[in-house]
Amino acid sequence: MSAISPASEVVYEIGPPTTGTGGTGRLGRLWRGPEDDPRWARPGLLALLAAAAVLYLWDLSASGWANSFYSAAVQAGTKSWKAMLFGSLDAGNAITVDKPPASLWVMEISGRIFGFGSWSMLAPEALMGVATVGVVYAAVKRVLSRTRGTAVGAGAGLLAAAALAVTPVAVLMFKFNNPDALLTLLLTLAVYAVVRAHEHGSTRWLLLAGTLIGFAFLTKTLQAFLILPALTAVYLATGPGRLLRRLWQVLAAGAAIVVSAGWWVAIVQLTPASSRPYVGGSQHNSFLELTFGYNGFGRLTGDETGSVGGGPRGFSEVTGQPGGLVIFGPGGQTGGVPEFGRIAGGPGGGPRGGGFGGGTAWNRLFSGEIGSQISWLLPAALLLFAFGLWAAGRARRTDLERAGLLAWGLSMLSTVAVFSYMKGIFHPYYTIALAPLIAVTAGIGGGMLWARRGEFVPRFGLAAAVGVTTWWGFELLARTGDWHSWLRFAAAVAGTVAVVLLLAEPVISARFRRGAQDQVASARPDWVPAVDGGEADTAAPASADTEATQAPATGSGVFGRTLRWGALALGVGAALLGPTAYAFATTSTGHTGSIPSAGPANAAFGPGGMGGPGGIRFFNGPGGPGGLPGGMNNQGGQNGQVPGGSQNGGLGQFPGMPGSNQGGQSGQGNQGGQSGQSGQGNQGGMNGQFPGGSQNQGGSQVPGGSQNQGGLPNGTTSSSGGPGGMNSLLDASKPSARMQSLLTADASGYRWVAAAIGAQNAAGYQLATGDPVMAIGGFNGSDPSPTLAQFQAYVAQHKIHYYIAGGVGQANGGADMGGEIGTWVKAHFTAQTVDNVTVYDLTATPTS
Repeated sequence: MSAISPASEVVYEIGPPTTGTGGTGRLGRLWRGPEDDPRWARPGLLALLAAAAVLYLWDLSASGWANSFYSAAVQAGTKSWKAMLFGSLDAGNAITVDKPPASLWVMEISGRIFGFGSWSMLAPEALMGVATVGVVYAAVKRVLSRTRGTAVGAGAGLLAAAALAVTPVAVLMFKFNNPDALLTLLLTLAVYAVVRAHEHGSTRWLLLAGTLIGFAFLTKTLQAFLILPALTAVYLATGPGRLLRRLWQVLAAGAAIVVSAGWWVAIVQLTPASSRPYVGGSQHNSFLELTFGYNGFGRLTGDETGSVGGGPRGFSEVTGQPGGLVIFGPGGQTGGVPEFGRIAGGPGGGPRGGGFGGGTAWNRLFSGEIGSQISWLLPAALLLFAFGLWAAGRARRTDLERAGLLAWGLSMLSTVAVFSYMKGIFHPYYTIALAPLIAVTAGIGGGMLWARRGEFVPRFGLAAAVGVTTWWGFELLARTGDWHSWLRFAAAVAGTVAVVLLLAEPVISARFRRGAQDQVASARPDWVPAVDGGEADTAAPASADTEATQAPATGSGVFGRTLRWGALALGVGAALLGPTAYAFATTSTGHTGSIPSAGPANAAFGPGGMGGPGGIRFFNGPGGPGGLPGGMNNQGGQNGQVPGGSQNGGLGQFPGMPGSNQGGQSGQGNQGGQSGQSGQGNQGGMNGQFPGGSQNQGGSQVPGGSQNQGGLPNGTTSSSGGPGGMNSLLDASKPSARMQSLLTADASGYRWVAAAIGAQNAAGYQLATGDPVMAIGGFNGSDPSPTLAQFQAYVAQHKIHYYIAGGVGQANGGADMGGEIGTWVKAHFTAQTVDNVTVYDLTATPTS
């Protein structure tokens, strides 16, 4: 603001002087950022966030309903406030998902505002990813700017944020509708809040951290607490103020966790069971049981009742393919029902014991499919964490830099330890929780070393981090065979040159400087170089040719800086080339089902991976490699003659299976889904019940489902969309147009237009019709919901129109409501077949 004096035309400035550095106005401040930041910092951040948004939003709708299990719940929540509150799978509120509903709330609010669809459901997930990238930048920059300068802080922050943005599993899950996107954002914010609280001993920031962790609990239960021990220990040990004050601050944060998570738990527990949906994933309709059992300690011990993975209950290993699938029978009985989902460790996969995620071992996160999802920068983060602690030296107890490194690094280590040794269900995409922890730990540690790069130990630490990352990236890229094979060699060359430059730069620069000084000395005998070998001789007398005589020395400084920045650029390029390529392969491909995977299509086929030795991989596309016998992913794929044949995607005859295929046509007809013949004449051993089922009147209970009522071929999943086997467990059914027309006729007159066994099976019908479909038995088909008596009451009240036969069956000691209900339906109603799917009209007059 200015004013003109009436006595003259002199302009007087009123208020603070205007600077020309950052522009004026809100837009200028947004673009420029804080005044003490480098001019490139804020534009670089905005460009990075824009790039992350493009990466995560690109072709977002290609994934369709992504995980149909959660999509059905989101759809239900957009139709029913009660379903939204409890996280129901259907608007009829029969049963909930097997997680708390916080992540669903975000997608449901978006659906209610913009209309339910793939884009409105997945866009919030992508924006969570962009927000997480921004938090990672802020976390690294804030710690380092206060100790190493704003240039180091902003630079390291940008590199850490970029590393997170292109982590393959992050790209995958920030484009998917599982709870992990929200969980990752909340936990990243929680660690950031604890570090902010450390700066001035702020109780408010600790309360915020507790609240964030509480809502993370409402996203994915006890996984939210993996970082709690590390954060608590770090604040108690390094926080400012007296120990007693720090103790009550931590207790206050704990109370914030209880309040922010407990209100919803109290609503569920205090609402009468008859007035709310059944708690999916539990065996006794209890959210506390779900929290501490199936989704809690069961994940650690493998004792997960009703699960198709994890440790067996009363099961023992019968036989298996070395390094591949392990099959169990109850009490060691070879003729019993096998348990699916236990994966043997293969080469590099560790010992047996993991469920749906390879063997438990210290190197689990580096092996097979898991390694290609998350481990690209994990070795570097571990090294930089160790060297960063060295660089902190004997700092005071409350040193912010060391406290920040400890908070992020120990949170990373605790999560790595749990993921490596948990014996229950473990999917590779869980590792997204590690992505920001790895990025920030590497960013802070790397920034600390870079600030002291003139010393040998920090320089060696940087070189070691680049070297080990280059080697490990080469190994990971080699697992994809011929997929852009040049990438690993380009990264190897760039990384090797970077290591050499980092280690040799002082020697090269010194020799260049001495050569330049010798040239000046020969031209001017009276010239004396600076004692400290600086870039300019300030002691030299001023003269007309001073600039000329100093130019060589200044050139040596430019040369040294060029070497250092060249080493940094090559090192970062070598480290991020592999994950960036995987990120683009991930974002350009749609992903569906319960176990999505990042990277190129053949990335999982490494040692110990879910598609190679040491694991299982399921394929959902028509004509894909044969999955497992008897209806697992039989959408036209060549599942072949299993286990007697050899067309099962290379699995062959399942060596070591006693008495297999003695005279029976095991699995013939699986190319279209007719696995009901499997096991005829197979009196000698297992394959009669794996899974076509000998002596079982049309099919076994596993995994085609519940005694296969009505003669539906066990595991049928035809191109027309019938239910079946593992496909019904891991991906949604795909009903034909005729089936959709059947279900939608007079749909408004029923609470559920149909009932089907298994949540994914039911979800496909529900998403296709837009009408509620009851999921008998929940996700695995093994929850005791509804009971036979409840189902009979619903039928008597004409609340359910159709019963759809098939689906998944009893698992790991869970209930078999599907079997009981199926037997009753078959005995009292007449079957009809619609596009290879057996359906019963429950409103018709009972036959008996």
